[in-house]
Amino acid sequence: MKIKIIGIGSYIPNKEVSNTDFDKHVFLNEDGTPFAYPNEVVIKKFKGITGIENRRYAEDQHTSSDLAFFAAERAIENAKIDPETLDYIIFAHNFGDVKSGTHQTDILPSLATRVKNKLGIKNPKCVAYDILFGCPGWIEGVLQANAFIKSGMAKRVMVIGAETLSRVVDDHDRDSMIYSDGAGVSILEASDDETGLLSYESATFANDEANFLYFGKSYNADLDPDIKYIKMYGRKIYEFALSQVPCAMKSCLDKSGIAIDDVKKILIHQANEKMDEAIIDRFYKLYDKTAPKDIMPMSIHDLGNSSVATVPTLYDLLIQGKIENHEINKGDVVIFASVGAGMNVNAFVYRY
Repeated sequence: MKIKIIGIGSYIPNKEVSNTDFDKHVFLNEDGTPFAYPNEVVIKKFKGITGIENRRYAEDQHTSSDLAFFAAERAIENAKIDPETLDYIIFAHNFGDVKSGTHQTDILPSLATRVKNKLGIKNPKCVAYDILFGCPGWIEGVLQANAFIKSGMAKRVMVIGAETLSRVVDDHDRDSMIYSDGAGVSILEASDDETGLLSYESATFANDEANFLYFGKSYNADLDPDIKYIKMYGRKIYEFALSQVPCAMKSCLDKSGIAIDDVKKILIHQANEKMDEAIIDRFYKLYDKTAPKDIMPMSIHDLGNSSVATVPTLYDLLIQGKIENHEINKGDVVIFASVGAGMNVNAFVYRY
């Protein structure tokens, strides 16, 4: 038995924030000292490394569960199903609902429960719960759906990845330019043909790697030290990703029985353009090959890094034909992969 994605939907906020909007920010070093060069140079270097030119932020009145609800409606319409037939709603996020202008996380009730409520689902046997798995959360939710369906515990599962990272960034940290908001939702059920999930890989590295991403105080010492923001050791994450993600992808592909030359697309978490390109290059080098042109669609240039939402949103855009020079056709093999806080790494091979 295989499981397949029968419906996909995403919600990309309308509020666009360009790199030039950071011209007046006061960026500081970790010790609170100002940069030795102007923001124009900061932004130019940032663009060269990450590839990000624009990102999207949620409207002030919307939270993560709102974005998820909008995307869920689209996924349900795409799948042409009755939402009452859902057995599980799995919601991957990191920070819960954070209202605009605040820093307090709200996860009571769970965000999955909020989406179920907004969708008006009456069936009490539709079980709704959240998972915290960093940026790879949506992929991990798909793997859980796979287990539920194969075990007979479920026939149809909704998996959500949504986040509003713009609400938890330190404006004085240049890394704040990386993050964005968005939501992607998939609906999965058993496949009665050759399409669907072929193999998977998942791992948590929790020694020194556990603290590569963390919650820390602002670089501005004048701000309340008890208010925390998302922080990261970017170089350590880069090195970790390059050493672990290609190996996880290879293990996953080898288990699927699919030849590397038969892979049509690789959808990888949109964290950093240079890092993603290096991951793909290393992956192909494991097979003594060179990465083909146009193997890796990207959305980070205009959408930024929306954490758990990047991969399902990227897949939705690809399916809709909204990524220039990229398409997939019936029977094509796609690798999904992600890396993030944990540090967690996961992947699955999928026949479309």
